[in-house]
Formats: sequence, structure tokens, C-alpha cells
Amino acid sequence: MRKLTEIRELQSLRGPLHLAVGVFDGLHIGHLAVMDAARRSAEEEGGTAVVVTFDPHPGAVLASGRAPRSLTSTAHKLKLIERSAGIDTVLVVRFDAAFASLSGEEFVKRLLQAAPEAGIARICVGLEWRFGRNRSGNLALLQRLGSEHSFRVEGVDLVEFEGERISSTRVRESISRGDFALAKQLLGRPYSVQGTVVEGRRLGRTIGFPTANITTDSEQLPPVGVYAVRALDERGDEWAGVANLGFRPTVEIDEADLRLEVHLFGLDHEIYEEELEIEFISRIREERKFDGLPALKAQIVLDVTAAKEILGVAVHGAKS
Repeated sequence: MRKLTEIRELQSLRGPLHLAVGVFDGLHIGHLAVMDAARRSAEEEGGTAVVVTFDPHPGAVLASGRAPRSLTSTAHKLKLIERSAGIDTVLVVRFDAAFASLSGEEFVKRLLQAAPEAGIARICVGLEWRFGRNRSGNLALLQRLGSEHSFRVEGVDLVEFEGERISSTRVRESISRGDFALAKQLLGRPYSVQGTVVEGRRLGRTIGFPTANITTDSEQLPPVGVYAVRALDERGDEWAGVANLGFRPTVEIDEADLRLEVHLFGLDHEIYEEELEIEFISRIREERKFDGLPALKAQIVLDVTAAKEILGVAVHGAKS
């Protein structure tokens, strides 16, 4: 995937450009519909389809401290776009206070000024998407500017599931209550988080169940508990596993931070500093405190058995 980080880099692309513009947090089915409109436009007319998105999530700047957790970090979102959208060029615009001060019209004119000689052929957005200072940008503004600057605008209609709009908020709510079946329907894929494997206290090794400690970059997490999961590593290999999301009350004496620890079946090498994408498949049980490590180990044996039954996979295997 080609990643651009400055609007001016658009001029290096083969025109005309077909832009899918939005925050796209979580990359749910509605977001993919916007991207698909840009992809189809480029296929039919020639030129380059480009996803235009923002880092960090605008809410982190406009509502600092009050914004909900994002569904996907920027790195995770780019991986999902590469895998699912059929578009291989992404412009990630830095969203800061200066950028937030631009009106919707100023933002669009920056895109136009940076476009290659063949210009912008089409801008695709969600039908109700608002952008720019004081939410001054909308479909009507894009249509006016399109008429003035000779580009077409496609407002992609809302996508519904079971009579309700698919939105990042709806996805977030389903995950926060552990409804992975609904989240999968809204996302078009299993819900996942992405993070880096960091070194922990290695207590799992002492009882025969080494775990990978995952940092999750403030992505939305499900309720505390033990889960059957699948993991995708940087090489594209898939692993079955069992994860504990919680505070480890059996082994932590002092108040602990929320941690995501994953035991991957058949793992026989170190993976520190690697990126893992963790798919949450099913909740096995709540987290609870045990009377010492032997009791904890006995329960983990049961958790591993339950996870293997749920996943139908006993050992590590590469994609085939």
C-alpha cells in the first residue's frame, strides 16, 4: 500500500483522482461502500482511487479527554483498508488544531490545488458526513464546489442492518457489551484489535502457559474476561489462542492496569516487538481470582480446551 502523509503528495499520482473521504473509524460495511464507490469510479474512468482519512481521530483533538475510544488505530485501519477495500493508495492527513480550524471549503480547495494536472474526477463521502470547522462541510457544499471546479460528487447512502443504520457508534456499543455476533455483521469481519507484543513478567511460563502481552493503542475493548481468539501475525500466519483481558487478580498484589494477554497454541519462538491483530471470537468466562497458581493453572487448562473446541483448531498453522 502507498501511504501519503501530506496533501501536496497527491500531485505525484496518476490523475484524475477518485477520492473516498472520511474518518472511517472501524472500517465497517458503510465505510467500505464509500471506498467501493471511489474504486469503481477509477476502474470505469481511469486514474487513481485514493482513500483520504485522518490521524489522530478528530474526536481526540476536538473533544480531548471526552472522546470515546477509537475502534481502530491508524495503523490498524490502514491494514484493514489494504485487506478489504481494493484501494492501494491512502492519504493520511494529520488532524491537529491548525487543520481543525479550516472550513470545509478550505479543505476541499487544498485537495483541488494539490491534485495532478488531470484533477479530481469524483469525491465520494457518506451521505450525512460533516467536516471542517464548525461542521461547515457537507454534501451540499461538495456539490456546489463540484459544479464550480468540474468534479462529481457521490453521497453514498446509509447502510442498514436489521432496520438500523450501521455506524461506528453502533459497532462500539456492540463491542462494549461483548456482542461479537452483531459486531461481525456490522463490520463484515470478526472484530479485532491490533497491538505490539511487549515483554511482561513471564509468569505464564512458570505454569506452562506463556503469554504475549499486547498493547492496544487505546482501541475499544470488550468486557473484562477470558476469550477464544485468533491472531494474525506480520507474516500473514494465523494462530488460535485464548486471551485474558483484565487485571490478573491472582498474581497482582498492587492495583494493576488493564492488560490483554494471549496464549497462542503451538507458539515456539519469541515474538517481542511484533504486531499482532487479535480477533475476538467468543467469551469463555469472566475473570476471577484463584487461590494460588495451581488453581489458576487448572482453570487455564479448562480455558484452553474450551477455546480449542470453539475455534476448531488445536495447533498453529500458516494460511493455506
